[in-house]
Amino acid sequence: MNVLERLIGDVTLPNMVRVRQKFADDHIADVAAAVLEGLAAPAITGRVTPGMSIAIAVGSRGLADLPILVAATVKGLKAMGAEPFIVPAMGSHGGATAEGQALLLNGLGVTEEAVGAPIRSSMETVSLGTLPNGLPVLMDRHAFEADGIVVINRIKAHTSFSAPIESGLAKMITIGLGKQEGAASCHAMGFGYMADNVVDMAKIKLDQCKILFGVATVENSYDKICTVAVVPAEDILTREPELLKESKARMPRIMFNPLDVLVVDWMGKEFSGTGMDPNITGRASTTLVQGTLTTTRMVVLDLTKKGGGNATGIGLADVTTRKLFEKMDLVATYANHITSTVLSGARIPMIMETDKLAIMAAIRTCNALDMSKLRVVRVPNTLHIGEISISEALLDEARANPDIEILSDPEPMQFDASGTIAEFALVH
Repeated sequence: MNVLERLIGDVTLPNMVRVRQKFADDHIADVAAAVLEGLAAPAITGRVTPGMSIAIAVGSRGLADLPILVAATVKGLKAMGAEPFIVPAMGSHGGATAEGQALLLNGLGVTEEAVGAPIRSSMETVSLGTLPNGLPVLMDRHAFEADGIVVINRIKAHTSFSAPIESGLAKMITIGLGKQEGAASCHAMGFGYMADNVVDMAKIKLDQCKILFGVATVENSYDKICTVAVVPAEDILTREPELLKESKARMPRIMFNPLDVLVVDWMGKEFSGTGMDPNITGRASTTLVQGTLTTTRMVVLDLTKKGGGNATGIGLADVTTRKLFEKMDLVATYANHITSTVLSGARIPMIMETDKLAIMAAIRTCNALDMSKLRVVRVPNTLHIGEISISEALLDEARANPDIEILSDPEPMQFDASGTIAEFALVH
């Protein structure tokens, strides 16, 4: 037994119960058909002429059915005679390199073969002037030089500020298509000014660039698309607040509050811009987002591959594992935080050698006096919280909630010989 194991002591891990949190699950069965229907509207078809080169802006988020959305948009534009291509629209992600951004798209399933259009990745930008406050407004050169621009994004609550327009088409236009320099410019004054800067920079780009329309989606609580809206460029800034209200109404939540310990199996950029969505965990990098969940200790166990080692948001956890730490690409992570100017999310939490020790350390330090009443929730990630595990002490609350279904009897946490926790197996 090493020193840390001795200090953590003989922590008794609670028995856990699998439960299903029930949310509204209406969704679009044929996403491609919904996109093509939107593209067929006269307000859209009248903007596209044969032979036009059209840049389709695609970001680094793990949108539901992203390859389908992109492929359908490509198909619809080609049917009108256009010549579409893909540009990564992800600010500083991918280590702020053209190669890294193309690899991120590849990891999300957006390849030339999958979507039917070439990918043109560059960090080169064109200057469009400045805001009255002096901040430069920059645009991806490939997109700027195309005959038209189409933006694809999910409408969702932002992880660092609250406003009528948060994460969606306008943010993609301002930050995603601004590349690293444009994203840094928008973030330069901090998140207290982001709401205004995102909109003000988007207005300039909508005025000076050949943006045709946006393909916006809203996802339900189970990460399924329930709305597809093909929005003409001139309507983006008025339509997006309506879609954001719908998105926030659809957002899932952890139905147990407060918690002694929250265990997150996986973090990653495909789940949230901060790796773990503060709207779910209650832990944010700024005071401009106020989560409703109160958690004494939060543990994150692993980092997905799709983000290319970007562990942005790791600093919001209290405890993590060596395997996660060793997967971190510090350049990719720090590039994201330097660009956003918010550094707290890049701090390294306490590192434990195994999943088991990480969870035990969180329990040991959560200040709970009665371990028989320990309030613990474990989630696979912050995007998929339909099926989760709860400690036995929460079982009475679960039984009293009509939106929660009990899926198992209480059972011990399962670890292999190396201390790695057994992965979630969905119960259907």
